[in-house]
Amino acid sequence: MRKLATAGLALSAIAMWAASRLTWLEVSVFDDKSGDAHHQLVGAVWSTETTAVALLLLAAVVAMLALRRLGRRIVAAIAALAAAAASWQPLQLLLYGADPLRTKELLTSGAASQQQNKPVTVTEWAQITDISVSAAGPVLTLVGCAVGLLAGIVLVMKPGEDSVRKSKYELKQAREEKLADELNEDPDSPRLMWDALDADVDPTANRRDF
Repeated sequence: MRKLATAGLALSAIAMWAASRLTWLEVSVFDDKSGDAHHQLVGAVWSTETTAVALLLLAAVVAMLALRRLGRRIVAAIAALAAAAASWQPLQLLLYGADPLRTKELLTSGAASQQQNKPVTVTEWAQITDISVSAAGPVLTLVGCAVGLLAGIVLVMKPGEDSVRKSKYELKQAREEKLADELNEDPDSPRLMWDALDADVDPTANRRDF
């Protein structure tokens, strides 16, 4: 279950990252000097948290492989909350459409291009004549959020068991027992004698003596 849920977090991150690259809005603008113009806003511009949450979920996947039980549970809870929070913007967009004022702010600031050397600029006096929502991006984001939320909840409830870590004493004892068995089988082996001395084991002693 833990591996399946961890894979769910990874799929959620991939879905959200891909959705942030898709076009979410098609915007038509009229400027009395330059005329009509059409611009696109991708998910990473309209919902900046989508990319951030995708990266957070990828980090959570790595944490699931590295942390112990309590750490996995905490990270899973954070991932679930982040996935739930990331669903707000796409859900609002699908239910109520885009806010014209915010859309214009993004276009006039040049954020729409995501390129500092090639900003898409709309003049302050330009008028937005039409905004259409491309549903694919927001829907894919919501799917990714749902998968991430579900996977996070599963990992909180079932973070898996920690592997047993042997102490240095247990490892040393196991090594001594193995050397003793090998010396009983081949007591004249030079290699085994050196290994025994290296492990502070008397190669001439009988196995039952330690």
